[in-house]
Amino acid sequence: MSDQVIHEVVRERYGKIASGQETSCCGSSDCGCKEVNLYETGLVDGLPAEVTNLSLGCGDPVSIASLKPGETVLDLGSGGGIDCFLAARQVGASGHVIGVDMTPEMLEKANANKTRLGMSQVEFRQGQIEALPVDDASVDVILSNCVINLAPDKRPVFQEAFRVLKPGGRISVSDIVTEGDFSEDLRADAAKWAECVTGAIDVETYTGMIREAGFIDIQVVDKSNAEDIVTVQTGMPRVFSARVTATKPN
Repeated sequence: MSDQVIHEVVRERYGKIASGQETSCCGSSDCGCKEVNLYETGLVDGLPAEVTNLSLGCGDPVSIASLKPGETVLDLGSGGGIDCFLAARQVGASGHVIGVDMTPEMLEKANANKTRLGMSQVEFRQGQIEALPVDDASVDVILSNCVINLAPDKRPVFQEAFRVLKPGGRISVSDIVTEGDFSEDLRADAAKWAECVTGAIDVETYTGMIREAGFIDIQVVDKSNAEDIVTVQTGMPRVFSARVTATKPN
């Protein structure tokens, strides 16, 4: 599959979710994609159902990001905006949160949620995470939740993250990773790619790409079986939800 085909398939899937034509990113209604208990107890309290029902992540990158008041935060693949709104609570009115997403329907939902919540420090921009519409060295922290696995090529995602971070800035991501590789036939399954499955790569390759981009202090904070989050089939490598952090050198 070409990068363009993958982008189109992913955009179509998430557009349908945003418009209510589909209920899950994982291809089945009971796969767990919408479970807000992925977050620490109390973290999503007070957020309306319009926000939590579009929580399509595989973990909680916010709790390990150590966000501080006044920081500028960027969310890669912001969807309906849940992680942006959680981040906005922590950086406060003096902070700034940017969500980038390539799906117009998701951006429409996110902006409606922003208005509903009255969070003026949050903004949403349309773009791809491989070519971020964000200035060089302008962001303190990057978040991402179950999105980088959807990118056809992960290297430019991490290169872009490095570019837009300030010196000393950090990344905190939750993502689907594997131990081992998918067969070429499985990689060619566009539907499974859009379900956050066959776009996932081996965790050592994943962290290696982060290192190649220039990051240091790379840590796999935790890693848990992802079978309750994505649909795993016989013959696939072991699939995990992992939280990963790293820092851009000063």
